Amino acid sequence: MTEQHAHTHAHTHEHSHHSPAPGASAGEEFWDGRYGESDRIWSGEANAMLVHEVSGLAPGRALDLGCGEGADAVWLARRGWTVTGTDISGVALGRAAGHAADAGVADRVSFARHDLTESFPEGEFDLVSACFLHNYGDFPRDVVLRTAAAAVAPGGTLLVVGHAGWAPWQDDREEAHFPTPEEVLAQLEPVTARWEVLRAEETERVQNQPDGTPGTRTDNVVRVRRPA
Repeated sequence: MTEQHAHTHAHTHEHSHHSPAPGASAGEEFWDGRYGESDRIWSGEANAMLVHEVSGLAPGRALDLGCGEGADAVWLARRGWTVTGTDISGVALGRAAGHAADAGVADRVSFARHDLTESFPEGEFDLVSACFLHNYGDFPRDVVLRTAAAAVAPGGTLLVVGHAGWAPWQDDREEAHFPTPEEVLAQLEPVTARWEVLRAEETERVQNQPDGTPGTRTDNVVRVRRPA
């Protein structure tokens, strides 16, 4: 299995050697630079956990937080969802829009730039997906996830997928906390206290290591449903 989309949005200025352009946040500049390094930085395949958890749902309105190059948004649109994709990087969003057009689903997907610490898409959604939205630096992931939960329509689903820790082959490890499924549920509880917990557990998946050989890493998944 190739690396899945794992966009982390909260890199601070410590990860970039340039000052932000006027009107741009440090995170935006970091990710624009990261995406500018190559024509594609993710596999182009939808996140396996999203596919697993969402395949049985009836299509409706979906919000993809941290959509990156748009693989998840395109996958959802191909299955009948009307999708709003957001990302901090305008470079990524332009690339995502191109992929949606190439897939013939541009009429079912819209993309908008949001620094989730400052702005959030309006409206309610039958599915809100937050895959690999990790909190490096001072990114308030718990606050963002509660805002995401508040955007779920009655009867809708919130899906939160994250790494459970660094991959075994990652040597240059920054200081970071990877919340457990139980911690994620506790962070969400002010919004989701009476919601149905459909899944909250760790799961292993195969991911290619830098040398191309298969490796195993552990992720966690939380899926909750708002009462209708």
